[in-house]
Amino acid sequence: MTLVTARPLIDSFSRTISYVRLSVTDRCDLRCSYCMPERMQFLPKAEVLSLEELHRLGLAFIARGVRKIRLTGGEPLVRRDLMTLIGKLGRELGNGLDELTLTTNGTQLKQHAGALVDAGVRRINISLDTLQPDLFAKLTRRDALAQVREGIDAADRAGLKIKLNTVALKGLNEEELPALIGWAHGRGFDVTLIEVMPLGEVEEDRFDHYLPLTAVRDRLEQDWTLQQSPHDSGGPARYVDIAETGGRLGFITPLTNNFCANCNRVRVTATGQIFMCLGQNDQVDLRAAMRGPDSEAALDAALDRAIARKPERHDFHIDAPGAAPALARHMSMTGG
Repeated sequence: MTLVTARPLIDSFSRTISYVRLSVTDRCDLRCSYCMPERMQFLPKAEVLSLEELHRLGLAFIARGVRKIRLTGGEPLVRRDLMTLIGKLGRELGNGLDELTLTTNGTQLKQHAGALVDAGVRRINISLDTLQPDLFAKLTRRDALAQVREGIDAADRAGLKIKLNTVALKGLNEEELPALIGWAHGRGFDVTLIEVMPLGEVEEDRFDHYLPLTAVRDRLEQDWTLQQSPHDSGGPARYVDIAETGGRLGFITPLTNNFCANCNRVRVTATGQIFMCLGQNDQVDLRAAMRGPDSEAALDAALDRAIARKPERHDFHIDAPGAAPALARHMSMTGG
């Protein structure tokens, strides 16, 4: 696919967009209580981009200077024949694309880890909030921790570099966080802690489980030496090295410490809607551009419109019990 132009994607705040989180499905085989309701209404399959369209979008972004693509969901590995797309995008590594990766809940990794490595994936993020089977079943509404741990082991054996993403939840996994971090660092895995995101209606009140990471850091510093790390993933996390464990710990703080100044990313949903900011509702329809007349020029122009509208920052708050979410859409819609 040859686009009309290869101009870089630069927003009105002079930030170069070099990272795309591309959702391949809104479906998931878990039902994390802070993410979605048990009876989640997923998109009709007819509305979701085909694998061919997802590939085309990936190529369009690479042509405009995107160097990193992360495949997301929902749970990306539940998408049928996804490895076909990963293989095709993997062929662009070294040809404009520096990194192809994905975020997964780990349930499907046992059967896919080797193929991911073969396609050029070198590191992955795995969402894991607890190592306690009962709490895992409570949080995800599925008894699947053993399956996830098998997936983690398979990914490790295959040579994938693993980073765990852990949502810090007051009164749930709060006391377990040091042990979880210690276990991960003992395995050679990085960990990133994340404040709960106020996206989409769920059965529980997020205020009850909102745990500021400032409080978590204070607690960790009672037992460990946290040293500021020079590591920069290009994402929203800020990192420290823990002297006692020898591992790296990241903090993603959408509520206590806005991280938008150097934002270099956009998100595209499985229906082809590009969201320029996770914390805003503004979107541009890339699917319509791809499926309409003169599609290459239309897609190129749609990308220009989208990046020109990228806001300076989001504005998340969880400051009162019973408050409505900041945005109605669920995290699984825009990609985790």
